[in-house]
Amino acid sequence: MYKKILLAYDGSEHSKRAAENAIKIAKCNSESKVEIVYVVDSNKAKHDVLNNWNTMSLEEKRKELLTGVTKIATDEGVEYTIQILQGEAGPSIIKYANDNDVDLLIIGSRGLDGIQGFVLGSVSHKVAKRANCPVMIVK
Repeated sequence: MYKKILLAYDGSEHSKRAAENAIKIAKCNSESKVEIVYVVDSNKAKHDVLNNWNTMSLEEKRKELLTGVTKIATDEGVEYTIQILQGEAGPSIIKYANDNDVDLLIIGSRGLDGIQGFVLGSVSHKVAKRANCPVMIVK
């Protein structure tokens, strides 16, 4: 069964449903652990810093974004870790999955950048093509 489950999470509705599935699968095996990966795009990070200089810190906003998934995992008794990666979402997720011997990668079919995904090809599609492990894409 899957022991090391990688969840790509960005706070979108699709990633929330992906999180629910990751936790359900992890509950099937007491040895399973979910690694939650959140990717910070450096281009967007600069924009966020400029727009949020006088509000809650970006670190606090990221923690708040992840609170929903971490609360569900904790409530369900599923062990998890959080990894915050820097870079473009698709390549960062692929590199992490391929470098860390992941058993299953779970990702939402659409993230927060729906229009960009439509024009350039979705992150989930890129991940499914290039990851060396099974990939579950959740609608």
